Amino acid sequence: MSMGLILYRSKYGATKKYVDMLRDELDCDVMESRDHSKIDFEKYRWIIFAGGIYASGISGLDVLRKNYKCLKSRRVAVFCVGASPFDEQTILEIKNRNLQGDLTYIPVFYGRGIWNESEMNLIDRTLCKMLQKSIAKKDPNLHEPWMKALISAVGQNCDWTDPKYLIPLMEYIKTENVEPINVE
Repeated sequence: MSMGLILYRSKYGATKKYVDMLRDELDCDVMESRDHSKIDFEKYRWIIFAGGIYASGISGLDVLRKNYKCLKSRRVAVFCVGASPFDEQTILEIKNRNLQGDLTYIPVFYGRGIWNESEMNLIDRTLCKMLQKSIAKKDPNLHEPWMKALISAVGQNCDWTDPKYLIPLMEYIKTENVEPINVE
C-alpha cells in the first residue's frame, strides 16, 4: 500500500482541473467515480473523493458511501468544488449534510471553481436563475458569502480555480504520521 487514488466526478470541468493539478503533485491513480466497480480499494494507502457541489450535495460521494467498509482503514479525504468563495461555516454545513454517521471523521477540503452560465445545462441554469432572483429580493446586508458570489456572477464567465486551494489537502495526504482512522 504505497499509492493513492483520486476518484472524481466533474460536471463542468473545475473538479477535473483540480484533479489534474493533484495528479501532478501526488503519486496516485486517477479514475472517474463512475468506474469505481473496477477498483481494488485494498491496494491504496489513501483515497481522495473529488466532486462539485450542487444543491449542497457533493457529487460522487455515493461511491464513498457504497464502499465505506473497504475504505474505513484507509486515509480518506473529500475535496469539493463550488462557485462560492471559501466560507468555513458553509463548508462545515456541507460536510454535515454529506458525511453523516460513520463518515463524520472524514475531512473535507474546498476549492473554488468555475462559473459559466452558457456551459450549464438547462436545469442547472434555470435553478441558478431562480435562486439569483430569490436572493436579489432579500436585503443585501443579510446576504451570506455564497449569496453575494451568486449575485455578482450573473452574466459573467469566471474561473476561480487556484492551486492554493489544494495546499491543505496535499499537506493532509503527505503527512506521514497521521494514521487513517479505523472506526469499527
